[in-house]
Amino acid sequence: MPQAHNTIAAELHEAAAKSHRTAAEHHGKKDDVAGAEHCAKACSHSDAAHKASADAHSKSSMPHAKA
Repeated sequence: MPQAHNTIAAELHEAAAKSHRTAAEHHGKKDDVAGAEHCAKACSHSDAAHKASADAHSKSSMPHAKA
């Protein structure tokens, strides 16, 4: 079910983006402690999203184009 893997990857990418936006808001308000916490969460989500994307890619049934 490659589509399910793509959905998981997309949800993790969105979670990372949301955490990055929240971190930026906190840093903008000079709340660096909360900003750093959200930044760490964003990095964790981003790493998980990258792994999920690689997994979805490896399970894809689409033929790869040759350059």
